[in-house]
Amino acid sequence: MKPILTLAAGLMAATAMHAAEPFLVAHRGASHDAPENTLPAFGLAWKQGADAIEGDFHLTRDGKIVCLHDYDTKRVSGTKKVVKDSTLAELQALDAGAWFKPEFKGTKLPTLREVAATVPAGKKFYVEVKCGPEIVPAMLEDLAASGLKDEQIVVISFQAPVIAEVKKVKPAYKACWLSSFAKESPLDPGTDEVLATLRKIKADGFSSKADERLDEGYLKAIRDSGFEYHCWTVDEVATARRFLDLGALSVTTNRPEFLRKGLSGVPPVAAP
Repeated sequence: MKPILTLAAGLMAATAMHAAEPFLVAHRGASHDAPENTLPAFGLAWKQGADAIEGDFHLTRDGKIVCLHDYDTKRVSGTKKVVKDSTLAELQALDAGAWFKPEFKGTKLPTLREVAATVPAGKKFYVEVKCGPEIVPAMLEDLAASGLKDEQIVVISFQAPVIAEVKKVKPAYKACWLSSFAKESPLDPGTDEVLATLRKIKADGFSSKADERLDEGYLKAIRDSGFEYHCWTVDEVATARRFLDLGALSVTTNRPEFLRKGLSGVPPVAAP
């Protein structure tokens, strides 16, 4: 009976793996439906069933951490203030919601601690660092104060020195290096460069734009070398399915609910 039970257990495990829900990360929150990188967008992401939220973070002039993608506030507020040259109070005095829809008028730029406070138990928080390693001490202090467990936090950055510093100071946090690709073919960076960088900075994985030129061989080389692969930013069901089939452990999307329904076979509602 023992071999039969072992075989049955194996089949059940394989079925569970195949049936597992795709891990969806809400890009700047549910940013298709609410202003990006704001508490309304992050709150909506959880309501839409996201497994994680991703936010962009900068260090302000007075050593605080604010959630914003760009290096200045012009696009999301209509007023240009360079983040590194501004205090948190100056940045939070701006309206970061009216540009999106009138109903979000008065929405402010949140801090790292405010965003972390939205993360429910069992969910994850992808912290994208948009500046350099100088942010790391304040970031680790804020994350420690959040009460989130180490396994709930993933630090991501295009800046390799940021990932290296995080893994040096707080190795318990998962950290992934980000990269997009040059428009010319072949893919640049290639797998040799990616793997060399990941090893040098002791990253846990690689996260890239879901470039249509990426193929099984490129991503298999990364996975076979012991690194995770993740992709962004995907709002089309077919593209998400392709990258999940290629081994992506997570897909970052502006539309978590829309994408999950599409991947589960529920006919998605056309985007307005």
